[in-house]
Amino acid sequence: MISVEGLKVEFGVKPLFANASFVVNDRDRIALVGKNGAGKSTLLKILCGQQRPTEGVVAVPNDTTIGYLPQVMILQDDTTVREEARKAFAGMIQLKERLDRMNNELSVRTDYESDEYMSLVERYTEEHERYLMMGAENYEAEIERTLMGLGFTRTDLERPTNEFSGGWRMRVELAKILLQKPDVLLLDEPTNHLDIESIQWLEQFLIQTAKAVVLVSHDRAFINNVTNRTLEISCGKIIDYQVKYDEYVQLRKERREQQIRAYENQQKEIAEMKAFIERFRYKPTKAVQVQQKIKQLEKIVPIEIDEVDRSAMRLKFPPCLRSGDYPVICEEVGKSYGEHTVFTDVSFTIKRGEKVAFVGKNGEGKSTLVKCIMGEIPFTGSLKIGHNIQIGYFAQNQAQLLDESLSVFDTIDRVAKGDIRLRINDILGAFMFGGENADKKVKVLSGGERSRLAMIRLLLEPVNLLILDEPTNHLDMQSKDVLKEAIKAFDGTVILVSHDREFLDGLVTKVYEFGGGMVKEHLGGIYDFLRRKKIESLDELSRGVRSEECGVRNDECGVRSEECGVRDDNKNKCSVKTESQSNSHSTLHTPHSSSLTSKLAYLERKEQQKKVKRMEKSIKEQEEKIMKLEDRIKELDAILCTPEGASDMTVVTEYTSIKKLIDQETERWERLCEELDQITQ
Repeated sequence: MISVEGLKVEFGVKPLFANASFVVNDRDRIALVGKNGAGKSTLLKILCGQQRPTEGVVAVPNDTTIGYLPQVMILQDDTTVREEARKAFAGMIQLKERLDRMNNELSVRTDYESDEYMSLVERYTEEHERYLMMGAENYEAEIERTLMGLGFTRTDLERPTNEFSGGWRMRVELAKILLQKPDVLLLDEPTNHLDIESIQWLEQFLIQTAKAVVLVSHDRAFINNVTNRTLEISCGKIIDYQVKYDEYVQLRKERREQQIRAYENQQKEIAEMKAFIERFRYKPTKAVQVQQKIKQLEKIVPIEIDEVDRSAMRLKFPPCLRSGDYPVICEEVGKSYGEHTVFTDVSFTIKRGEKVAFVGKNGEGKSTLVKCIMGEIPFTGSLKIGHNIQIGYFAQNQAQLLDESLSVFDTIDRVAKGDIRLRINDILGAFMFGGENADKKVKVLSGGERSRLAMIRLLLEPVNLLILDEPTNHLDMQSKDVLKEAIKAFDGTVILVSHDREFLDGLVTKVYEFGGGMVKEHLGGIYDFLRRKKIESLDELSRGVRSEECGVRNDECGVRSEECGVRDDNKNKCSVKTESQSNSHSTLHTPHSSSLTSKLAYLERKEQQKKVKRMEKSIKEQEEKIMKLEDRIKELDAILCTPEGASDMTVVTEYTSIKKLIDQETERWERLCEELDQITQ
């Protein structure tokens, strides 16, 4: 689809990359990786035609369409969200207007036998068929599906875009690009302004619907799930790895080890040549060999080693005083802006040493609660900060509080203490401020660079409660690894507001979910939380009476809990007794009762084993049935993402009926599992 030959880009003495050649094929999912400043965004601009290379050719067929999402763009403020998204179908709307004009002309004209009339009929027929093939009759539904997938609610669609933050308006631009269904999607950091649910929706869209994708992202989980090929810009070259990111990391490690061995061998060979030349330079009998060695030395091309991966570097927060056992205690905390309630009745306790995540859609109150904890805004309820707490807080506006007159190095030098001062250059290099960048003044730094500098400064301050609000937005993968390891080693308490699943994985042990004006606590890591959310989407929470709600165990009650039709309204327990329970005090004991009891116990165990096997078989069959239904749902999802499928009511009806069937079969599977648990207790 796109062919690149001999590409070279220069912005100074040393080119960003040279002699780069590769092809973007249909169904390619390409991750473009490399350190910040390597030229990733520049390459995307060249591929979409916004920038010209110094040398080389980028060949794009005439019928190939390209959609490009830059990191920064000019956004419109004069329309509603729906109207702005509708601009993606501008060509289709113009075609509809032409069809309407031709239709009006056909209804007025009476020269049915003329060549002009027949030509108009043919033109109208062709244009109308093309209009139907484009799925034009269903584009409004497609607009809603895409915008809601990216996190907008139905009421948001009629709001003016100027009421939204820059991040939400970037989502509108992303929706417009996706709705155009280009042959090649070029995405530069598309997940920076998305929450976890929107990122997952975008993943599925790119996997199932997109034709070819080239993306730049520092979200490791996202590029691992989406891409199947990796292009690395390193040492002025573009290296093509036909694998996804995790496999590329391993191959790159092996490649670098080979480079180091080859470099060491080359240096040894050069040293031997130089020693020979110095030793025999003035001996007439060796003059010919010396000249040969000099020529060989001149022809040697130095082996370059890929940039050093600094993610292995370890930072550690300086020691701080021990805090109280409960750094944060919330009791019925609420926050409203006028009639709009952000959240209400929030109650939880964070213990010393816990690392927790605040997650949820944008606008649900994560940053608002952080501001309540920091005492920046008023709230209702009780919010107590524990004894001896020293808070380290990172938010986007922290970058604006830096002293603009200082250099990058001096900014860090002023907060660094002890032995860490000897490693300032290494720390700056790990966060992309290596070399001459360390001497830059803060006032000339971009917003992203200021955020990174504020993060480094925070890492060097003695705190025992760390609150980080979207700390990874402007960090590359290596810098995120450095930060993640520092937080892991931190022995204080951490509150993380982040949408980066890979960053949160293995870091937090508790997740607080914000949504619908409530905050729910989930024990476990981020992927445990996501797995539970997927189960909840199968209506797990709305299922019927559970066996544990029944007051007695099944083997005591003799009646299955879901068949127990009588409940004690006051005690919420099963009020049915079996005959054996009613007569338990009148059982007679005979001389043979002990032997009889043991035989009965043996028979009961045998019967129980048979029952367990039957139950296990039923559960396995039920699981297979659900898996088949879910596979069919995936197929229907792919069909519904096409214009033809979205307008096919038979597909929609089948999709709805299968979803209901999955809910029913899942409830049956849960009942079987609960019965098995009760039998084996």
